[in-house]
Amino acid sequence: MSFSRRRFLSTTAGAAFASSAAPLALAHAESSMVQSQSQSWPEITSLPKLAGQSRPFTNAERLARIDRAKTLMAANKIDAIVLTGGTSSVYFADLRLYGSERLWALVIPAKAKPFLVVPAFEEDRAREILDAGPFGKNADILTWQEDENPFALVGKGLRDRGISTGTVGVDENTKFVFADSIRAANSHLTIVSATPVTAGCRMVKDAHEIECMRLACKATLLVYRAVARSVHPGMTNADVEKLVDLGYRQVGFRGDASLNIDEFTALPHGSPKPQTLKDGSILMLDDGCVVEGYTSDITRTFVLGKATDKMKKVFDLVKAAQTAALKTARPGVVTGDVDAAARKVIVDGGYGPAFTYFTHRVGHGIGMDMHEWPYFVKNDMYGWDLAPKLKAGMTLSDEPGVYIKGEFGVRLEDDLLVTENGAELLTPQSPSIEDPFGGMGY
Repeated sequence: MSFSRRRFLSTTAGAAFASSAAPLALAHAESSMVQSQSQSWPEITSLPKLAGQSRPFTNAERLARIDRAKTLMAANKIDAIVLTGGTSSVYFADLRLYGSERLWALVIPAKAKPFLVVPAFEEDRAREILDAGPFGKNADILTWQEDENPFALVGKGLRDRGISTGTVGVDENTKFVFADSIRAANSHLTIVSATPVTAGCRMVKDAHEIECMRLACKATLLVYRAVARSVHPGMTNADVEKLVDLGYRQVGFRGDASLNIDEFTALPHGSPKPQTLKDGSILMLDDGCVVEGYTSDITRTFVLGKATDKMKKVFDLVKAAQTAALKTARPGVVTGDVDAAARKVIVDGGYGPAFTYFTHRVGHGIGMDMHEWPYFVKNDMYGWDLAPKLKAGMTLSDEPGVYIKGEFGVRLEDDLLVTENGAELLTPQSPSIEDPFGGMGY
């Protein structure tokens, strides 16, 4: 999992606040709390080992995905797709492309064998990583020297496979300089977005993908509960985030989380400023972990001690909005309608209009990327379809919130699976702001 958006916020400004570090702030890669005081955190150290419960994806599964991509290419009149980084190359080929200024590209034609374009001096390394993937030792690799044009080589590889003219889809995460250079070097090709193919494959999860996401969600909630039972007044947000790190090491998955406290919970993605817990503090714990490349994204908002009546009222309203989204989601429903259902609950509850207090969409797709297609919002500008409809197997976050600047915010986030007849959450819903994990069943 790449750094999350919340962890990015905290790390980019970390240096500015290093001098004001509090009791357990990190001065080393491994904090003294983790090294010498692990026995002080029995809730953390008693977490179960979960890593052995996951199943790796096979090359047969990846080849089936490539076949599906070729079907979607035909349906969208795309002759080939080009992947230069991001998670789609991992999805199709277990191939992590290197995102430097030198072009590495996986090209998948609709009616021919895929090939890889790499710098000549990287050929041995490329063959080594390809050997274990679905293409094996028979993979076609086209190499370019440092004084040659790698973008023309993409076109040559396609011409050698019978595509002298046609339409080529470029992955949306491709650097502009790569996409523009491919276009400039191949005037005989029409360059379009590959999203109808990449998203068309990845938006709908199969049973194995959902299995991994369920396990990631379970691990996250178990870690959150252990952390919530371990925190106490005087701890900082940095201290608590290190407890989360310790918890994920205990369950056996890579993960992280951000914690925001009191007035900083009114910022949906928090603040990098040092924050300290006290009796009655409201806490917002967010993010997730990775299982076989698939992520969770969960938020729990709760109080250290006794909540105020206003906190309880806002929590109940946000929970009702989350439930409204869940009940609205089903195959055939336009994604924007799910956002509208949740937003209506919050606006009718006195926190409106529109985005005044509920400042973001109600959710985003989730899978190999923590944010991917589709999105629970009207006018989905991030895809090729401005009004996408839900399909069984889609997974998205369901995360309404109310944010009262200068006071506090409440967000509840669980990951939602669209089923054949409706939708379900992959984790139990949070019962209350004072008992956020009661009745989890884990």
